[in-house]
Parts: sequence; C-alpha cells; structure tokens
Amino acid sequence: MNDAAGHPVAFLDVFAERPLAGNGLAVVNEADGVGDEVMAAFATETRLSETTFVQSPADRGADYRNRIFIPGAEIPFAGHPSLGTAVAVARWRGQEQASFVQQTGTGLQPVDVSRDQDGDGGWQRWRATMLQGEPELGDELDPAEALAAAGLEPADADPELGPGLASTGLLTAIVPVAGRDSLQRARLDPEAVAGLLAPADDGMLYLVRVEPERGRAWARSFAPQASVGEDPATGSSAGAFCAFLADRTGCERLTISQGEEMGRPSVLEVEIEGDGVRVGGSVIPLIDGRVRLP
Repeated sequence: MNDAAGHPVAFLDVFAERPLAGNGLAVVNEADGVGDEVMAAFATETRLSETTFVQSPADRGADYRNRIFIPGAEIPFAGHPSLGTAVAVARWRGQEQASFVQQTGTGLQPVDVSRDQDGDGGWQRWRATMLQGEPELGDELDPAEALAAAGLEPADADPELGPGLASTGLLTAIVPVAGRDSLQRARLDPEAVAGLLAPADDGMLYLVRVEPERGRAWARSFAPQASVGEDPATGSSAGAFCAFLADRTGCERLTISQGEEMGRPSVLEVEIEGDGVRVGGSVIPLIDGRVRLP
C-alpha cells in the first residue's frame, strides 16, 4: 500500500453522453506496488468489464503505464480503458487539457483529453480521443459459423459485406448483419466465439449493422469470457471495424451506437488517420475516492 489512506481511485463512464451510460471503468492510481494477483482480484471486485491501474512507465516516451484487467485477468489493450484512464490521470494532475502517451501491453498509444462543457446538475464532461495502432486485417470468416456464434441464422448476414478478422491491438471477429433487428436477437455462444478468435487469448465478437453512405453504424460486442459477456462500448473493436470497413468500402469515418440493448447507450466516433485509426467520445467522471489494497 502506498500510504495509510490507500490509493486514489476514480470511477468513470466512457463513451457516455450522460452519467450512468456508456461503459463503466474503475482506475486506480499510484499502483506501482500493487501485485498482479491483487489487481486481478480488485478487477473482479468492481464487477466492471475493465479496471485499470496506473503505474510508472517502463518505456521511454510514455507518460504512464496503463495495466488493463478484466475480472480476474490482464489483457494487453482495450479502447474505453485507455480513454477513461487518460481522463482520470489528467484530473489527478490538475490538467483540463492534456496529450499523453500511454504504455500498454501492445506498445505506446497517444491519447488526447480535454474538459468539455459540463452537463446540467454539475457533472463534468470530458472529450477523449486516441490514435490506435496500425490495423491488421486477418482472414475472412465463414458467414454461417460467425453468425451462429451470436445465435443468428445465415439469413441475418449482410448481403454485401462478409465477416472477417481485424485488429488495432485486440483481435476482433467482425460480423456485419442485415438489419438492426438481427442485433436485437443476438445471443452469445462463448465456445463458438472462442473458436472464431483462436488462437488468440483475448478478443471480441463484434456484430454490426452499417450504413456506409451515412457514416452510421450500430453494434453489439461480446467476449467469450463469461465474466465479461456483452460489452456496452468497445473502442478497440470500433477501431478495428473502421479499418475493416475502409478496406472493403472506402468509408473512413463513422459514428457508432452501442449498448442500447443493455440500457447503457454509448456513442463512439472513429476515423482513419494516417496509418492508424482515431477513436473518441465523451467521458464522464462519477466517483473520486481512495481504496485500500493489500
């Protein structure tokens, strides 16, 4: 423990247009002395899809190291924990605008944050964007197998856009569907999703209905780990999908709605920038406190 009062901790909603929406995140600061088992246990304690721990950087050029945990285990990279952690760090450092370079398990990523116009009721709204790594486009997937992993039928397939693998740091099985009603009927089959993502240890199934001509998409995202299940906003998968779509259709900018089926509406803005993908959205701090960890 860093001192008798414990570690600073913040809870934030990421990709949220209002409090208690988007994807929740817990961030623990001054975590250099926190062991891996304790971090994994606290991530389970929060019952959030991800919890992060801010440590001193090991790589030259990084402002801090961002350790990202799902309940019980560490993952190398994720989108909403990157944005939310950067906002938490800026607030702890007394900065209302900042450009950071974070260190994660996949390398270094630039993250920009700024305090936006606050909402009614006194809550803060921040804007955060990050440039994700150079996209990697993988194999195409069998449409029937990919849809079955989400409890859907071949008739639910997008007639013009087939499924495939892509990554900007976290492997994503991208499965375009024919309509938003297909999204609403989707149900996770963890074993089938794990098969699609093999041999990667981590990854997401990303169901998406896209209208490239409007620059709009609606998505649902599932992880094979039962502790995560469905995710209300997935920045890493949004970045991978933007790269996938740009390669297939030439569309390089999207607004993605996600989380509506979970009662956690989220909005993600994604666009191609140089060799990478920029992903951004609003971040709303909810709780500031301290936590005592063994």
